[in-house]
Amino acid sequence: MIKLLIIADDFTGALDTGVQFAGRGANTLVVTDLQYDFHDIEENVDVLVMVTESRHIDPEEAYKVVYDISKRAILAGISNIYKKTDSALRGNIGAELKGLMDGAGIKTLPFIPAFPALQRITKDGVHYIEGVPVAESIFGKDPFEPIRYSSVEEIISGQIKVPVVIQRNGKPIENQEGIHVFDAETEEDLQRIGEILNIDGIRFSAGCAGFAATLADLLNIRGTAFKGERLEENLFIACGSVNPVTIRQMRKAKAEGFPQVHLTPEQKLEKEWLQKDTSRKEIEEWLRRAGAEKRFILDVNDPDGQEDTNRYKEAHGLTTEDLRVSISENFAAIMKRLLDDGLRATVLCTGGDTLMALMQVLGIYELIPLYELSPGVVATKFHYQGRTYNMISKSGGIGEEDLLLKIAEMIF
Repeated sequence: MIKLLIIADDFTGALDTGVQFAGRGANTLVVTDLQYDFHDIEENVDVLVMVTESRHIDPEEAYKVVYDISKRAILAGISNIYKKTDSALRGNIGAELKGLMDGAGIKTLPFIPAFPALQRITKDGVHYIEGVPVAESIFGKDPFEPIRYSSVEEIISGQIKVPVVIQRNGKPIENQEGIHVFDAETEEDLQRIGEILNIDGIRFSAGCAGFAATLADLLNIRGTAFKGERLEENLFIACGSVNPVTIRQMRKAKAEGFPQVHLTPEQKLEKEWLQKDTSRKEIEEWLRRAGAEKRFILDVNDPDGQEDTNRYKEAHGLTTEDLRVSISENFAAIMKRLLDDGLRATVLCTGGDTLMALMQVLGIYELIPLYELSPGVVATKFHYQGRTYNMISKSGGIGEEDLLLKIAEMIF
């Protein structure tokens, strides 16, 4: 029986939240089917995570998606719902929180956006990334979805008209309708907020993976803790993120000897490329190098100092959104070809768009989180064409510069 439903707006976020429960032994399942029938789910599933992939759509549509899921969940008898949001506050935060409130029929919703383990905190209602207000951080310069405000209230109010109450210093929640935004700077703050809210207060709540660990303890959803399993030793890094954090990680890995191939604009933007004879030769070479050298990076970013993709975009009259969608879809199709042609490796996938597109092109609608290698970096498994594959997911903006080196050390 489902004890908790988590609604996440992107795939990597769904996994780094779901793994907080899987790591405690809860049977956790991540699904991408928005019409998933809550009545048909296996009885042993404790935590169900639904990926709405609603970060990039219109706020009105995002509201509708979350509203519909929440309402169906209530009718199915699910008693606890957590609306997972991005720890950098990207996406349709306000619209989706209101969607949960209206779908569940509630007037008050606690929202805890901080993730102290990743140096993402909320102080006096302002969200900070590594000590910098989020709108002034790298997320304020995101080419696809820049954060324009650092005030959580402004972010919410810019999407939906709903009262916003800032709860400072762990102050007990007042009897006041609206979205209650809790300040938090440490793990202890998260635990204190959990104690304040208690079981009744977190029946319906929202936040990122940071508060999910506290939520797991409060709900006491446990089982036999996962002992870990040996991952395929070859590491194939599918870099679909343009975040500067990930780019620095790729640069560091290359300097330490990781072979790296940058996809050309034609390879990552033209569907016809996979039908050409040259594509077969390229893919055969990538497979050979990945097998021989044990570590391999396939990257959608241009080489340092080059602007090939922007020139292609301008020459073909593409929008930024065209780029985002086409790159994720074409990259996923290339990864499918690699798997179909015999890639045997642990695939490290960066960026939620890339992961979602890959699952769609493979026809995979369920993913099982296993354990967390480091905050926001999750080992998972899925079944494809009679074989079990391991995948590591990572959001583009997460991790230190040497993260890829550490992951390689963990699995070799």
